[in-house]
Amino acid sequence: MTAVVAAASPAPGDPLLNILVFSSFILLAFVLVLRVRRRSSAARDYYTAGSGFTGPENGLALSGDFLSAATFLGIVGAVAVAGPDGFLYAVVAFVAWLVALFFVAEMLRNTGRYTMADVLSYRLRQRPVRAAAATSAVVISTLYLLGQLAGAGGLLALLLNITDRAGQSAMIAGVGAVVIGYVLIGGMSGATWIQIVKAVLLLATGMIMAAFVLGTTGLSLPALLTAAVANHPRGEAVLSPGLLYGGGLTANLDLLSLAVGGVLGVAGLPHILMRFYTVPDARQARKSVVWAIWLIGAFFLLVLALGYGATALVGPEAILAAPGGVNSAAPLLALQIGGPVMLAMVSAVAFATILAVVAGLMITAAAAFAHDVYAQLLRRGQATAAEEVRVARLTTVVIGLVGIAGGILANGQNIAFLAALTFAMAASANLPTLLYSLFWKGFTTTGALWSMYGGLTVTLTLIVFSPAVSGSPTAMLPDLDFAWFPLANPGLVSVPAGFLLGYLGSVLGRERPDAAGHAQMSVRALTGAGLQRAVPEDPPAPLPTGHGARPAPAGHGVTPVSPGHGVHPAPAGHGAHRRPDGPAGHRDPQLRPGRERPGPGTPSR
Repeated sequence: MTAVVAAASPAPGDPLLNILVFSSFILLAFVLVLRVRRRSSAARDYYTAGSGFTGPENGLALSGDFLSAATFLGIVGAVAVAGPDGFLYAVVAFVAWLVALFFVAEMLRNTGRYTMADVLSYRLRQRPVRAAAATSAVVISTLYLLGQLAGAGGLLALLLNITDRAGQSAMIAGVGAVVIGYVLIGGMSGATWIQIVKAVLLLATGMIMAAFVLGTTGLSLPALLTAAVANHPRGEAVLSPGLLYGGGLTANLDLLSLAVGGVLGVAGLPHILMRFYTVPDARQARKSVVWAIWLIGAFFLLVLALGYGATALVGPEAILAAPGGVNSAAPLLALQIGGPVMLAMVSAVAFATILAVVAGLMITAAAAFAHDVYAQLLRRGQATAAEEVRVARLTTVVIGLVGIAGGILANGQNIAFLAALTFAMAASANLPTLLYSLFWKGFTTTGALWSMYGGLTVTLTLIVFSPAVSGSPTAMLPDLDFAWFPLANPGLVSVPAGFLLGYLGSVLGRERPDAAGHAQMSVRALTGAGLQRAVPEDPPAPLPTGHGARPAPAGHGVTPVSPGHGVHPAPAGHGAHRRPDGPAGHRDPQLRPGRERPGPGTPSR
């Protein structure tokens, strides 16, 4: 029991050493951002780093973006306290990447430029769809953001022995301010390299800690599990399902709800979708996801060993009693196996994890507002790149402040669970709209609006009135009780509701589906024909010649697919009330006259 007492001591590690390591990392991260940042006045560079990353590089960044504080801190703690039930978060998240690989990655890269709204507005009415997509991206990114900042507050509170609420709130605000600085300086390029470096550090740290943990039992996994059983209050129950989700019909439905939201949520997360635009083509986007799947799967195997190692060497009581609660399992395990030095290093990596993910979330929300709302809706495509980036930076500050306030409110919650709620929201609002737009020719603008706004509303309503917010000792507001929805995760209800609303809006609305626009979009999504290459800040693209291609008509942004492909271009005015500023067969507001996109037969630059 001495290990438990040490781990639960008021001041784990050396606070001075912790501060030194953290300060060094923050300084090095700023140096990295300054060295790799691109032209910050160019929207393409600020949002997507000029689409200049390779598949393996972006795969590392994707894994770094996904292996968040919820993964490293939340899931390790969940395994340590609840055994297999805690590891379900990892299993669900890993399976979700297969959905992104087979249904989203390549098609999204072929049909969009910066945000999900670029894809949806290809054949739908641009203004209402962009407004809805931007709303969804900002809400989902902000909810995910507050979970990451809450994890940062718990981590710093543990390392600096800050037990009062005000001090922990100050730590959350400080982390938010640092990340705002990263995004303002480096944009997507700086955020991507931080994510790459963070992914390498996180994988290396996980392997080192797992080796230390297994070394305590002679590299024997059965011996580690035996020690975990001996140090857990529930004994052998820690090796069987049921500690978190067992006990009745409601618990089983909650588990199923978690699985539905988690498996379908990754392919709808805005900051994950935006990463597919940082590579030059669909082939690299597919390669990115393959790399991410291998890296994430390998790390989740390490998480299983770390979780049971924390159970055996630290104990659930000490973990739950520490500042930060269940999120403190990994740092306390590092202190137990390697002393203050390892605690400081592991905590710095966890801190890097939080910084990298928060940076990606901030830039995603900022891009959604600046590109979709300001540039396309308010300025009707007439904003310059410098103006758009300036608005994106201002939005970054606002989103950061909102995330800080939410992180203070969510301080102490299991951030793996907060991430699961975000996944459910993405699966309910974004994924139905994306899949319908890519695969169903009967989908209309009305269906998109019903799906996105309805999915968001249903999910948020069920979350607010669930046991996760009130009515239970572990709720965000434990002293209040206004919960009437029995499930802590709304995915089982909200995801089918999102798909149903998209279908009903398309079938019952007065709008005619744009079948010809869907045919053109399908060809481009599958082949990359007419893929956008030229943007206002690029040099003019050469007009297409030869290979059976012809230049696009004046004022058009996409070269119509020739009849030889079996698809006919949509006649003027055909479709679902498309505006002349829509991207499908009409003027693209991002392209100036004389800078048409290359046709399908033109080699890529």
